[in-house]
Parts: sequence; C-alpha cells; structure tokens
Amino acid sequence: MTKEYDLVILGGGTGGYVAAIRAQQLGMNVAVVEKEKLGGTCLHNGCIPSKALLRTAQLYREMKQSSMFGIQTDKLVLDFSEAQNRKNKVIDTLHQGVQSLLKKAKIDVYHGFGRILGSSIFSPIPGTISIEYENGTENTMLVPKNILIATGSKPRLIPELPIDGDKILHSDQALQLDQLPTSMAIIGGGVIGIEWASLLQDLGVQVTVIESNETILATEDVDIRKELQSSLEKRGVTFITNAQIDAKKLAINDSNVSISVKQAEEESILVEAEKILISVGRDANINEIGLNNTSIQMRNGFIETNKVYQTKETHIYAIGDCIGGMQLAHVASEEGIIAVEHMAEKNPAPLNPLHIPACIYSYPEVAKVGLTEQSAIDQGFSLKVGKFPFQGIGKAHVNGDTTGFVKIIVDEQTDDVLGVHMVGAHVTDMISEAALAKILDATAWEISKTVHPHPSLSESILEASLAVDQLQIHG
Repeated sequence: MTKEYDLVILGGGTGGYVAAIRAQQLGMNVAVVEKEKLGGTCLHNGCIPSKALLRTAQLYREMKQSSMFGIQTDKLVLDFSEAQNRKNKVIDTLHQGVQSLLKKAKIDVYHGFGRILGSSIFSPIPGTISIEYENGTENTMLVPKNILIATGSKPRLIPELPIDGDKILHSDQALQLDQLPTSMAIIGGGVIGIEWASLLQDLGVQVTVIESNETILATEDVDIRKELQSSLEKRGVTFITNAQIDAKKLAINDSNVSISVKQAEEESILVEAEKILISVGRDANINEIGLNNTSIQMRNGFIETNKVYQTKETHIYAIGDCIGGMQLAHVASEEGIIAVEHMAEKNPAPLNPLHIPACIYSYPEVAKVGLTEQSAIDQGFSLKVGKFPFQGIGKAHVNGDTTGFVKIIVDEQTDDVLGVHMVGAHVTDMISEAALAKILDATAWEISKTVHPHPSLSESILEASLAVDQLQIHG
C-alpha cells in the first residue's frame, strides 16, 4: 500500500502529536508513525509516571508529618503496588486522551517502525517512509512532501555496567518496580537522578547519589543546588560527588550489589545497595530510521538542525530529544509547532532558550527561567539580585512548609529580569509568571507593581522583586 501526505511524523510522543495537530490546523494532510504507544516517553516512561509516583511520595511524607495539623495517622501503611496501579491508570487515561485528539483531528496513525528510504520510484529525493510491522504484515509506503523526525530518546547506559533489570536498572525499568528496595545507589546527580533520590527517600528507601561532577545539578543556580542538596541530606540522602566508579569492582549477589567509588585523591570506598539505578542522561532514538539514506548531519549523537528545525535535507525536520538541547516535553511541543508553521510558510519566531521554564519535581521542587547568577556574570552583566525566603510568606506557614526561596537576577543597567530561580513547595506551578515576565522583557519594578493575592505562595515573587532594591516588606 502506498499513500501520499503533506507531512509524515516519525514518533507520536509529546512533540510529534502536538506537531501533528498544529499541522492539521494549518490544512495539512498528516500521518503519524509510532512503533509503540502514542504519548511517547513523557507519557509512558517519563514525566507522567514519575510525577504520579512523586505525588504518592509527597502524600506519604506529609501524612507522616500530619500530627502538626492535629491529624493522627498511627497506622499509616504504604501499599506500593496500589501506587503503581494508580500510576498506570493515570497513564491509560491520558493515553486514551491522546488517541482521541488525533482521531478528532482526522490524523492517520500507523503503528509500526518508520524508516526513511533514499530516492526511489516514489520520490526523486530521500523521503519515502517504509513502515515495518512486527506481525509480518506487508510494509506500507508513505510518500510525504515533508517529514518531521520526533523519535525521542532512551536512557543512556554505562557500557561497563550490565543492565539486568533486576539489580542494575535504568529509569524506565525503575518505574516498573513491583516492590521498593531497602536501598538504592543512584549513579548520576542530574534532574532524573535527583527526582528519584527524593521519591525513594520519602518512601523509606535509603539512597546514595554518586555524581562525577563536583556538584549535583551542575546547570542550576548555585544557591538553588545548595539548598536542594542540604534539604535532601537532612532527610537522609547521602551524596558522593566528584566521584568515579570502578566497574571492574562491581559485585552482585542475591541480596545486594556493590561498586567501588573513588573521590579525587581519596581512597576508594565501597558503596553497597540492594539495587543500582543508572541515571546519566539520555541518547537520541535514531538507530535504523534511515538517516544514512539522507544528507542529515549529526553532532554528538544528535540530529543537527537550524533554528526552525530543518535538517540539511530541507524537507526533513527534526525536534525534541533526538536533536539534544533542552530535553523537555514542553520544548519538544514548541519545536514541533515552529517546525510545521515553517513548513506552512508562516514565518514563526525561533524559540529562545532563555524564555523556557524548566522544573525539577523533587522535594523541595525547583523551577527556573533565564540565566543563573554565574552565567549572567560570565556574560558580562552587572547585577542586582533579590532573594526572598518562604519563611517570610504567610501561606507557607499555613501549609506547614517554609523551605526554600525565590531569587530574581536583574541587569543593573536596564533593570530587565535576566533570570528567576525558585526552590520550595509548589514552585513548579509558579514559574510561569516568571516566564511571562521574561518574554515581555519585564523589569523587577513591573513585577513589584503586579498585585499578588494574600495569602499565597506567589507573594514570594513580589517580595523577591522588591528585594532587588532592598525594598521587601516582610523580610
């Protein structure tokens, strides 16, 4: 079977299906090729399932502390299997929603493996898509005017450490645990590793984080990462930074696994845990999709594109995790919209990384947009910095959690906001105000003139904007 389309999208994850819907709105005839389930990593192995379990961890932690609110929970029991069931129900509900969206938009979905072919009888340029099916059904051929590669990413592995899905796991496998281990060593102190550390520690697992850099979360503002690490340490997480693992000294037995870790010039130490979680980043899902049949160029294992996500084959675009950059679901969606709008000659504005909020859903939460203080200094800015703790916010006391602060970094010459960084409860729900301030090129003064409701956690943004000029009211 051969069919023609204006656009064929390889990958039905968050970037792919959003791009498909936008392309249909622009009048294109669209097909999506997905070898697994619509929704991709974010829905099935990333954002949604991990946050569902983090919600369980949050409630469990808060219930253990509920006596401060006059609520006694002496017989508190964690049923992890039921938490997993709830997670799966959330995924199923949202999966059905994505399927319905594409059906409503009359977008054809092919459940198979899509491969880009070279020039052929169907097309004088690379771009015919061959869809291969696991059940042996004859391949389908799609002939598109444009292609969008949105194949996502997969957990990066450490070749020396054999992933067995039992003692040594990657993040996809950890999401499927039948029961909690008593202890977990996490190799990697990036966003995913820290979210797992927070989640597991709250659920009663003893956690050790091993990080090769001198600090966890190396791209975060220094004040933020210090606050987060301090909070996690107080709850029992152990950190070993500036550390290298010696895979040759890996030992696995029926009850636990141990690995040798060396910090700088210190003597090696042996880290033992029931399981090891490898969390060292993600690699592009591009194997065997036919890039060798095109002139598409790669950089560091990711597809190279221009600012509107065109590859060297101008009719082939790529977005999301497979192009590297900010590997975030909401970024992939925006990239997809820009790509299809460029196909439709709508002249979309390029995405500005400094306008993109990023979040860590640990406890406490972290959220940011724009430059860190150090990166602003490195770029030559003279700065004013406002910082305000949740300790000074009434709603934080009402909620029983005054951890963290809001930090606003301002250009001293223009008063423009350069960056906003938050750590504390619910900050991932508050960062959009700061993102709007960035896109509108707002000043701290303009934020301070925005009336914030009382009592609310968002008052911390108001106070931090006033603190830029030492004018805060409650601190």
